[in-house]
Amino acid sequence: MSVRRLADDSVQPASFAFDKENAAWAKATIKKYPKGREQSAIIPLMMRAQDQEGWVSKAAIESIADMLGMAYIRALEVATFYTQFQLGPVGTRAHVQVCGTTPCMLRGAEDLVAVCKSKIHPQPHHLNADGTLSWEEVECLGACVNAPMVAIFKDTYEDLTPRQLEYIIERFEGGRPGDVKTGPQIERAFSAPFGGLTSLTEPDPKPKATRAKPAAPKAEAASVPPSNAARPKTDAIETSPAIKSPADGKVAKPAAAAEDAAASAKTETPEKKPR
Repeated sequence: MSVRRLADDSVQPASFAFDKENAAWAKATIKKYPKGREQSAIIPLMMRAQDQEGWVSKAAIESIADMLGMAYIRALEVATFYTQFQLGPVGTRAHVQVCGTTPCMLRGAEDLVAVCKSKIHPQPHHLNADGTLSWEEVECLGACVNAPMVAIFKDTYEDLTPRQLEYIIERFEGGRPGDVKTGPQIERAFSAPFGGLTSLTEPDPKPKATRAKPAAPKAEAASVPPSNAARPKTDAIETSPAIKSPADGKVAKPAAAAEDAAASAKTETPEKKPR
């Protein structure tokens, strides 16, 4: 998997073009990216090309590079780096990807590989005699709890035995993939425990009945500004803002307030005579 090269020139098509529907999709996808960053659309465009043709050819890589204004070498770097892109022809009816990572290997992935070698081709990335089937070993496909498993195009088949994989391959080869359900091939729901739940098996307790509380009366609209809402209502003269001092109860004239303060200071403090 560390070395990925394009397929031989003998199987490379002379040209590539998106069909009408995919061409419209490609233009809309490119517009999702900011101006000057359209090259970021290369991965979704290559995936769409693979969905249309079954694999990513040299002509498809160069055509997509032209659409995005990229150098061919930059597009080739992407295509050869990501293992999700098939760089050679795959089976027209099924391309079986066998997970070979640790959980699947411990649960029998080697036996599934042996089935692929006997039912499809002794070597990975090779077509069977009719060109309808191919296979490869891949890294983790994300269904470790249901190991061992395989992926065929965009569906997964889990909890497999060699005989079950033989049955699946035979159905795909005969053009009857609908005879096989996707997901776990044993009696379990998705990744639920085999044999049934082991926790949360008791029903939820019924909620206790509670008496409805009477609705609180609606509060009247506030007639006091929010800034004065916490101030007590009183007519006492001490709370009047016009009072000069709470002690004498006199009302100060706004204009003469400063003069009164200065005059009282002169009378209370005697002038010191120079010696």
